[in-house]
Amino acid sequence: MSLPRGRRSFAGETEGGVPVADKSRPQSASSEVVRDINRRIVLNLIRKRQPISRAELARVSGMQRSTISLIVEQLIEEDWVLAGPTGRLPRGRRPVFLRLNDERVLIGVDIRPSQITAALADANGRFISEEAIATTADPEFTLGRLVEVVERIVASCRGRKIEGIGVTVPGRCIPGSDRLAFAPNLGWRDVDIRTPLVKATGLEVKIENAATACALAAVWFDHMEAVRNLVVVTVSEGIGAGILLNGQLVHGLNGMAGEFGHVPIDPQGPPCACGRRGCWEVFASNRAALRYYRESGTESAGVSFPDLLNLADQGDGRAGEALNKMACYLGRGMRMLVGGLAPERIVVVGDLTRSWERFEAVIMPEILDQVSPGGVAPQLIPARDGGVARLRGTVALVLENDFGVCS
Repeated sequence: MSLPRGRRSFAGETEGGVPVADKSRPQSASSEVVRDINRRIVLNLIRKRQPISRAELARVSGMQRSTISLIVEQLIEEDWVLAGPTGRLPRGRRPVFLRLNDERVLIGVDIRPSQITAALADANGRFISEEAIATTADPEFTLGRLVEVVERIVASCRGRKIEGIGVTVPGRCIPGSDRLAFAPNLGWRDVDIRTPLVKATGLEVKIENAATACALAAVWFDHMEAVRNLVVVTVSEGIGAGILLNGQLVHGLNGMAGEFGHVPIDPQGPPCACGRRGCWEVFASNRAALRYYRESGTESAGVSFPDLLNLADQGDGRAGEALNKMACYLGRGMRMLVGGLAPERIVVVGDLTRSWERFEAVIMPEILDQVSPGGVAPQLIPARDGGVARLRGTVALVLENDFGVCS
């Protein structure tokens, strides 16, 4: 994970967005690490409390006013922060308020098996525009169309500073590689997603598994900084998990941590796109619910998962039974997360959050049954703004370098 442009870690490594010290040189670079950490603290305080004055920053952070002034001037010079307007006090100098620069923008791309969405967002994570295209079985053709969309977005920025491009994928990319390594539901194999975007735009491109990016977004947007052990479960065509343990994102060997959706829970179950049988996602994904509805003997041609949610809300008993069965398997699979990871919080992302009361009522008893004596049950919550949770993840990906999202 690289540091913001123009600044470097003396170790060349970071952990959770914070530089990791080179133990062979502990004295010569310690001040640089402190400056970097202080910069991130100030930048995040401005983000969370804007508009805020320098004096208030010093009070909240505990730093000297001279230190705050130096950092703020650097952030203004880098166009991250704007100063103004002034406030009013009973006496003394009027404070100048600081806020993030809305003209600092980024591009987010969410790749899914059926559709790719590209969006322009500002530094506060507000989406300015978005465009969607269909995903096809031909990655070269699809990426060509995506490049055209991204180029249109770049052209629309009219001189705004574009910080970079964040891309989420329904699979895993090997760290340090430009290639998508594992994405069975997408149907692409060993595909270089990053290079075409870099060549077309010259921008920095970060690629991450969608569930992992959603874990970053939960910390970034939902102010879960105090939650040190978190699992985000994405439920769509498949199931993914983004894991935060002891405040650090978990990637595992070759970036493959979190593939709970492809853990078999019944070796005799239906075939999975990964080549195995009976994986968690073939029982608990959106596709599974549609299969249950179809197997009930109901005419289901053209019925989508959102349609199924609507049918259940309208009193369709077979639709309700299909969703309840899906929810039951979701809960059973989450027992793996509870027993193996002991998270404080499980955040669920997906269309199912539209009918959260139905799903929570079935999932939570399964989770409670897994809690060991003396243990504490995790809080189970739906993602806020579930419809754009993956796009929010792309924003967190790009801003992680400068803000230290998981610091």
